[in-house]
Formats: sequence, structure tokens, C-alpha cells
Amino acid sequence: MGDLAKIFKAYDVRGVVPDELDETIAEAVGAAFVEVTGAASVVVAHDMRESSVPLSAAFVRGARSRRADVVHAGLGSTDLLYYASGSLGLPGVMFTASHNPARYNGMKMCRAGAVPIGGETGLTAIRDRAAELAGTAGGASEPFGALIEKDLLPGYAHHLRTLVDLSGIRPLKVVVDAGNGMAGHTVPAVFDGLPIELTPLYFELDGTFPNHEANPLEPQNLVDLQRAVAETGADLGLAFDGDADRCWVVDERGASVSPSAITALVAVRELAKHPGATVIHNLITSRGVPEIVTEHGGVPVRTRVGHSFIKAEMARTGAVFGGEHSAHYYFRDFWFADSGMLAAMHVLAALGEQRRPLSEVVAAYSRYHASGELNSAVADQGAAFAEVRRAFEGRGETDELDGLTVTAPDWWFNLRASNTEPLIRLNAEAADEGTMKAIADEVLAIVRRVSE
Repeated sequence: MGDLAKIFKAYDVRGVVPDELDETIAEAVGAAFVEVTGAASVVVAHDMRESSVPLSAAFVRGARSRRADVVHAGLGSTDLLYYASGSLGLPGVMFTASHNPARYNGMKMCRAGAVPIGGETGLTAIRDRAAELAGTAGGASEPFGALIEKDLLPGYAHHLRTLVDLSGIRPLKVVVDAGNGMAGHTVPAVFDGLPIELTPLYFELDGTFPNHEANPLEPQNLVDLQRAVAETGADLGLAFDGDADRCWVVDERGASVSPSAITALVAVRELAKHPGATVIHNLITSRGVPEIVTEHGGVPVRTRVGHSFIKAEMARTGAVFGGEHSAHYYFRDFWFADSGMLAAMHVLAALGEQRRPLSEVVAAYSRYHASGELNSAVADQGAAFAEVRRAFEGRGETDELDGLTVTAPDWWFNLRASNTEPLIRLNAEAADEGTMKAIADEVLAIVRRVSE
């Protein structure tokens, strides 16, 4: 069975196939998932990776061996799986490794209604039970549960289009880079019949990612999209990650649009429909996000970095929307789950409902100069935090909601440790670029001096 603790992360399962994750493990996890959740029925979907079909089939065998019926949706994006879980009222499992290289695969799990399963909410129990089952998950001579194959793509597309109506927008030219991931499957269904002239890049489903990694957070993976936007005279470009739950936007000039600006834009649109609602943002989104939310009558709530914290706060507060710097966007009307496609549709609606170019539309939501995430390898992280804290004592308000945040009237920075690597991550923002660079350079100099 290998070391399951290595592939069971805080919020999902992720490992190298077949060295760390194989069909035997997947079958045991399927049985354990049913036992731990008590599910009578489960919905399953998978991405385009070569290993996703046999791994998901093994999971289905394990689940059915515990008398659970399985609705198999086949190919889908992660947000399609959330739609399935929400609309069918079933626990669900998505087989994907998102933007990770081709040799990886994994599972994202949720309870009915797309409620996430993490380490403290069932994932650890599933891991431990799967380890006990070892290679015996299939046990019975024949499966007990029924297998129902169901195409959920049309329902998913229809549901999204009920949440954001694009039928009346002006004609738009849009380039979409699917990165050979699941957006190549879902975008045509969602855009069908809309006033959108689509230029597709890398829509062929190919889990080997022959053109570039399906990770739009890395600038080098946006180069082809930016070039195509310029060459086609498109109104904007959209880039999705491998399982299409994240979306990155570039404007008509090919310039990247900050996820903070997208968060503010979508927040304003949701607040227009739900006056006075709460909007969640993590602590390294731009200061402009809570300012704009407040100006439009909403209630901004600041959280730690990470989807589990966003989703927990959304559920606690009933927030209408939540946004992260990593281009994850969460919607109350979508079972509090994240959907890159739904965020993209909001951008298309905001652009298509008026005549200005996207660069002018998002300028209203881009108030400050940000450093982006700057990483430093640091062995003694405690010493680095202590030195930075000492250097900035008395220069601004300090809080430790997630790492160290220092806030002054015209600048702020956050320094936090990576959960998975010996890295310290710095984000800084200021009213002007010179101040932002000066603050970032000062913090980095301290951190890197300590690490020498």
C-alpha cells in the first residue's frame, strides 16, 4: 500500500503514479470513502490524465464493494464535480492533480453539497481506513452497488448560464488557453450559442501537457495566450489550470490582470444583486479589495491564505463571494465552491455590458502597486521572522493572523512560511511603486541576511 501519509495532504490526495498512488490504493480509498462518509451514493469525475481512467475505475470498484451506488460523470473539471455534488446532493470525488506534472494524480473529495473534506473533517479517517483495508477493498465476488453513467456537462453549462447571463452582451473576441486541460472540454459547452468569437489554444485533452504546464500563475505559461490576444485583436484572454477550477485573465493588450482586481470586480457585481452582503478576501489580496467592497455597501472579511479558510468563513458568514490571490474564486450560489469558469463569465459580462476595453474596466479596481509573491529559502524561519519584526517595530500596525503582517498608512507587507517547503513568502503593496519596492527590498534583505 505504500505510505499513505505521504500522499494524503491537508485537503486532498496527491502523488506520483504508480510509485505512490496506484489502482490498489484507489480501490481501498473508494471503500474507505463510503465507510467513513456513510454514503449510499457517490458521484465521481476525472480529468484528462492517462492514469485518471484506471484510478477512477478502481475507486468505483471499491465504493461499489461497500454497497454504494456510483454516478460516474466521466470527464469533467473540478467545478463540474462540485456542480454534480451540489445538484445531486451526493458526496463526490474528482480525480485530478490540477496543475502538477503528468506523472502525478490525486483526488479531491467533498461531502454532499460540495462541502470540502479535509484532514480534520474526514480525510485522515479515510486515509487510516484505506491503510487497514490494504489490498482487500474489493472483497466481494461481484460489486453490490449500481453504476450509473451520466453526462453532467450540459447541466453544468446550463446552471452557470443561469448564474451569469451572457446572452445580451456585445460580441466579444476571446482567446482561451486550456493548457490541454479540462477547460478544453467545458469551455465549448458553456460558450455555445453566445456572442463570443472563440480562439482556442491547446483544447486537445492531453495529460502530458505537450505545450506548457497548465499553471497560469507562472508567467511563462501565459506567453502563448498573450501573443494570440495581440495577433487576433481579441478583447481579452483567459487561461485555465489543468482541472479548470482556476482562471487567469489578460486584457486586450496582453497584460495580466491581478486576481485582486478580478476579486473586486466580481464583488461589485455580486453586491449589486445582494446589497449589504459579506465578501471574503485573504490577507494578501490588495488593500483595494476591502475598500471597494465597503464603498459598494458590502462587508469585507479578511482570512488566512488557503481555500479551507475561505470556504469555512464563507459558510460561517453566509458570504456571497470570496476571492484569493491565486485566482480561486468562490460563490455562494455555487454551493460556496470555487469555479474559474464562473469568474470568467463575470468578467465577460462586465466587459460585454459596456463599450470600454478591459484595461479601462479593471483600472477602476487596481489602486495600488504590488510586489507579487517573492520567495526566499530560509533554514531558520523563526530567526528571520524575529529580525523582521524587530526592524519594523513601531513603523506600523502588526498582526499575526497568518505569518507577520505590518500595515502603515501607505504600505503593507505580509511575510509567511510555506506549508510545504522551507520557504518564506513575501507580499508587499504600496500607494506608489517606489515605496513598494523599497519596503520589499528592505524585508528581503533582512530575510536573506539571516539565511546566509
